[in-house]
Amino acid sequence: MAKTKTAYFCQNCGTQYAKWVGQCSACKEWNTVVEEVIQKEEKKDWRTPTNTSKRIAKPLRVNEISTEKEIRLNTFNIEFNRVLGGGLVPGSLVLIGGEPGVGKSTLLLQIALKLPYKTLYVSGEESQKQIKMRADRINPQSENCLILTETKTQNIFKQIEATEPDIVVIDSIQTLHSDYIESAAGSISQIRECTTELIKFAKETNTPVILIGHITKDGSIAGPKILEHMVDTVLQFEGDRNYVYRILRSLKNRFGSTAELGIYEMQGSGLREVNNPSEILISKNDAGLSGTAIASTVEGLRPLMIEIQALVSTAVYGTPQRSTTGYNAKRLNMLLAVLEKRAGFRLGAKDVFLNITGGISVDDPAIDLAVIAAILSSNEDIPVEKEMCFAAEVGLAGEIRPVQRVDQRILEAEKLGFTSIFVSKNNKITVKKTGINIILVAKIEDVVNHLFG
Repeated sequence: MAKTKTAYFCQNCGTQYAKWVGQCSACKEWNTVVEEVIQKEEKKDWRTPTNTSKRIAKPLRVNEISTEKEIRLNTFNIEFNRVLGGGLVPGSLVLIGGEPGVGKSTLLLQIALKLPYKTLYVSGEESQKQIKMRADRINPQSENCLILTETKTQNIFKQIEATEPDIVVIDSIQTLHSDYIESAAGSISQIRECTTELIKFAKETNTPVILIGHITKDGSIAGPKILEHMVDTVLQFEGDRNYVYRILRSLKNRFGSTAELGIYEMQGSGLREVNNPSEILISKNDAGLSGTAIASTVEGLRPLMIEIQALVSTAVYGTPQRSTTGYNAKRLNMLLAVLEKRAGFRLGAKDVFLNITGGISVDDPAIDLAVIAAILSSNEDIPVEKEMCFAAEVGLAGEIRPVQRVDQRILEAEKLGFTSIFVSKNNKITVKKTGINIILVAKIEDVVNHLFG
């Protein structure tokens, strides 16, 4: 019987070593040498021989392949379904990463407790009593959720074979270990081997598996990058533990769009789905305050109205500061240069601070005009009317450029009670008979005249 053979490779240049070293002698990088498995030990699989036999795949012509839409399992969580693209696909692997304490385990336990399907929740980090205490706060009446505390994959598969669940949740992949690999749990070899076994199980039994993954200090999912390539969907759960709102993003999705966004509010009874994000992204302050403007953006299929806050003040320390939260700092510098060159506003000696409320990050160029409106409002100390919103990109020549899906932005602004919206005059607007005033502008000067003229 062949024993497991391992070697050490540099993750940067690929140089092989017989033992671990701190610095690679070839590329001179530190802490890049990791253990890799060359040959695994041959052990009996957890499945019976009758289950291991597979049908040999045959090639098909392209026009012979069925294009029927895959059946999805409803998670009964609107935001989670939206990010996945309509629900869980049978046989798929979903990986969720996020900061410690952001609510990954709470979200998946909440979904598992509300599912009408038999769900096996496997935890390698908490005891059954700890999970029970959290479950009592969320949904104490669940009868379809089974809780297992185990880290050995062979034992997990035995329980799966005994219970035959419809969905499996693993919390977390970094705590699992397999007998096939003689290394510590959380190592690169163990993560890759455990994920491979779970993929094999999911594809053979057509059972969806949801994995929770740890992240590193720079925000990427811990473990080898191949982990993200192996799974079907990668979700990122974002949010500050000091705030109640959480954002679920799709970084990779083989069965749907990667532009979708799910928003939750953390409460004592779990995570509440926020079906109308504008309620948290726009302040309810009735007083007119300078330096704020409302932008219409689109995340996936969902239009959002977000509030842009800007503060312009005289630079005290000589060198002006440019600080942004939730917005690209380089794009802010570009817009400030456009304002100074094309519109004549002298902002080179002033500090400019920009913030997008709600704790979200937006890279949609359609919020450019709202950013400029907020900056000019703070600079002139004149508030922008709260019933106005903006949806346009700003070019380097100071021109107002059109944006995509402007009709959807206009209808969302009208639905939320806005009376006027600034868009580019080059946009092709097909919506008819709207109750909102559509203001068509071509240059920054036109916007300035409308707002402060």
